[in-house]
Amino acid sequence: MKYFISLQILLFLAISFHSSGQFYDDPKSHDCLQCHSQQTYSFHNDMMDTEEKRLMNPYLIIDTLRLRAGVHQNFDCTDCHSFDYMTYPHVASLKLEPMMTCLDCHAGDESFAKYEFEKIDEEVKKSVHYQNFGDNFTCSKCHDQHYYSTTARTSSSVVEIVEISNAMCLTCHNDMKRLSLVSENQIAAVVDIHDWLPNQELHFKHVRCIECHTAVEDDLMVSHNILSKDQAVRRCAECHSANSLLKASLYKYQNLQERAEDGSALGMLSNENYVIGSHQIPILKTISLIIFFAAFAGIIIHVIFRIIIKKK
Repeated sequence: MKYFISLQILLFLAISFHSSGQFYDDPKSHDCLQCHSQQTYSFHNDMMDTEEKRLMNPYLIIDTLRLRAGVHQNFDCTDCHSFDYMTYPHVASLKLEPMMTCLDCHAGDESFAKYEFEKIDEEVKKSVHYQNFGDNFTCSKCHDQHYYSTTARTSSSVVEIVEISNAMCLTCHNDMKRLSLVSENQIAAVVDIHDWLPNQELHFKHVRCIECHTAVEDDLMVSHNILSKDQAVRRCAECHSANSLLKASLYKYQNLQERAEDGSALGMLSNENYVIGSHQIPILKTISLIIFFAAFAGIIIHVIFRIIIKKK
């Protein structure tokens, strides 16, 4: 117990020392990012006694701007990666060491209790991903620890939330190279698999993949129990109804729900919802607003003329 408390104190001091992630401001002077933020890297070849320059693996290039915007911006690389990576060339056996997981830091910590990491872990282990790939399917397969941000909790834009969430799924499901890390199967393109879906482009832009592909869990912000494709929602009425499934998932966030149910003119103008609310067809929404404001303007003009005539 004392060891655990001491470890937390050391971690806190490390975070304080690196406050605001200032050590990422100059990537070229950072021990790791001087290579991993660049398209190329240079090194001295001791065997040939020459200076060499090579292309960096594109999957290992870190976007420092996104890194600074992520929730882990105050951590240095070696907070999660072995200190042995500080020397180059890296020892090959380092790649075989297990990476730190989200639960290594976030489990059992009261300050993170409201995010229910343990419950999320339970849900993941029920999912089709875990059932098929076991411990090989870790959090990092969907959530890149370098760039992860709490968009779903903080953004008031449905489109932004959907875009970032769906990008997580498409990282593998639209990239056969990444998909091959966990599956030997060649899966058809996402657009082909969903060719039955009407207004496909609109759905992809305004609805997250997980709305149809997860079991809704009321006490979790985002459901992590990914269902098999034969269990996915395919009935339009599940979402396009007053009792919409989306009210328990995408639109359950308070800041979005308040806007979605706002009946004011401002609420109508800002409503980005595709299937929830009473203003779903953009052209009809625009026409109704024009009629409303034209009628209102007509009443005002009429009153003004009546007052002018009376004075005469």
